[in-house]
Amino acid sequence: MRTSARTLLLISSVAVLGAAAFLSSLSAQSMSGHRTSLPRDEKPRETPDRGRDFWASGEDAASAEALLDGLSDEEVLGQIFMMAYPGTNPPALLYRWIERRALGGIKVFGWNAEDTEVLAGAVRGIQEAASRTDHRIPPFIATDQEGGWIRHVKGATSVTPGNMAIGASAIPRDAYRSALYIGKELAALGITMNFAPTVDLALRPRSVIIGPRAFSSDPSVAAVLAAAYVRGMEDAGVLPTAKHFPGHGDTELDSHGILPVIPVDERTLWERDLLPYRMLVAEGLPGIMSGHLAFPRITGDRTPASLSRYFITGILRDRMGFDGLVVTDDLFMTAAAVPGGFPEICVRAVMAGNDILMISRILEFSEEAWMRLLREYRTDPEFKARVRQSALRILRAKQAYLKPKGPAGVAPRSERASLLQSRDARIFFTDQAYRSATVLEGAGLPLAPGAGRVLLAGSFSDFFAEGTARYPGADSFRFTYQPGPEVLDAELESFRSRARGAGAVVVGVANSTGAAFARAASRMGVPVYLVSVLSPVFALDAGPIAGGVAVYNGSRESYAAAFAVLSGAVEGCGILPIPRNP
Repeated sequence: MRTSARTLLLISSVAVLGAAAFLSSLSAQSMSGHRTSLPRDEKPRETPDRGRDFWASGEDAASAEALLDGLSDEEVLGQIFMMAYPGTNPPALLYRWIERRALGGIKVFGWNAEDTEVLAGAVRGIQEAASRTDHRIPPFIATDQEGGWIRHVKGATSVTPGNMAIGASAIPRDAYRSALYIGKELAALGITMNFAPTVDLALRPRSVIIGPRAFSSDPSVAAVLAAAYVRGMEDAGVLPTAKHFPGHGDTELDSHGILPVIPVDERTLWERDLLPYRMLVAEGLPGIMSGHLAFPRITGDRTPASLSRYFITGILRDRMGFDGLVVTDDLFMTAAAVPGGFPEICVRAVMAGNDILMISRILEFSEEAWMRLLREYRTDPEFKARVRQSALRILRAKQAYLKPKGPAGVAPRSERASLLQSRDARIFFTDQAYRSATVLEGAGLPLAPGAGRVLLAGSFSDFFAEGTARYPGADSFRFTYQPGPEVLDAELESFRSRARGAGAVVVGVANSTGAAFARAASRMGVPVYLVSVLSPVFALDAGPIAGGVAVYNGSRESYAAAFAVLSGAVEGCGILPIPRNP
């Protein structure tokens, strides 16, 4: 009943205020000097001819078109590519792409970003190289910093409760401020595009690829929270990109390794998975990532949506009216494979309607895919028009999101150390972890300290640190996070021996392994308490329990919140973002 009331309140607040007014009420700072969406093709104002220099040119459509007209074929084509580099320092090949072909974007992966100071140096070098070119067009620097489970830029950045925790609090302000703090940290490092929010629905909460990255299983709740998240990211000066269009929620398969085939009809997809996109597009969303997902009941074949003209141009562009950037998910993922190899993937991605081809490495300078696209550009008028349309859209996005920063503003901030894990951010994310803690079973709560011998069983150090802080003198049993069958059997036998005579067992459940230990203790008749992290679906499989609390990330703060609720120090006020019988 509580979940229903909270959800209705969330949705009705948008209905009463209107979506635009509702989101505007979230903003904590002035939006002056910053656009909330890609600029429309307004009537060009007269500006003096300042040459074909990005920073010296105007900010209207005519200026972007003049800049595009001044680019060589290679530079136009270079704008639609976003490449990644190996290791922590960009190699000479990446700089060659920037200097010779006006590479449009660079993707920062986790392997680039363990040390934020090293990353800042790399970003500075990239932007300095771009500033020395004839047209001085800055590349977008992009990453995946969703919050929670997905945090590609590590080092000194904030560890956050994540999307499902936002769904558990169901407070749009939490979504807004999460994105605002995450975005400010990215902007301080010179990162200007974020592949977030994830708006896939928690329809398959056992998914190894989506899981706690989803806000909720309810499309209306996800839509409202995602819209608030987008506004927060924009207020931080970072271009948000919702993903994975048209929806990765209704599959447990990982498109990195296999093409997920989702047998859903178009009406269901439109009313369910696409509802968040429809709201976000109406609110001026500037970017969407296309997913490598097949919908054979809709397209009649297994063409990935990312390569489907029907999905990208027909549904997203024509039917939904989206005129922002469409970025592919990594085209080297297995799910994007088609006959003809990587060159054919790139051609089909362009013709489907994608604007930016994102790939997880650097192409060789004369790689076959590049040569194929350049040949198509020079010989096929339709392909050329499609590429130029995307390149113009990219330049317009850079006018909106990069030009207001100025040439120095796209580089890492000198005062970035004070902007990473700021005091305000630490307080907010800790409060959010407590605010989202969800009681799964309250009949046996609280488990008061001093009530008898407590055995803590889990896989992570922070679980034991926070557990022993609440239950001094508790015994500990550490089990393997993902054991093989023989290891699991041996550890379960050892665990049963340790659990005999315990007054209570507290099990950390992050996957099916944790649930197996909970069930083993329950069969022994020992009172079982759970601390669920990540997706709570595994805790719901754990059998009879005396009490349980769900948090949605494995951070120290999240464990602290869970044990505070378990021990009765605070009340768990979160709501469960997924059905109890998924």
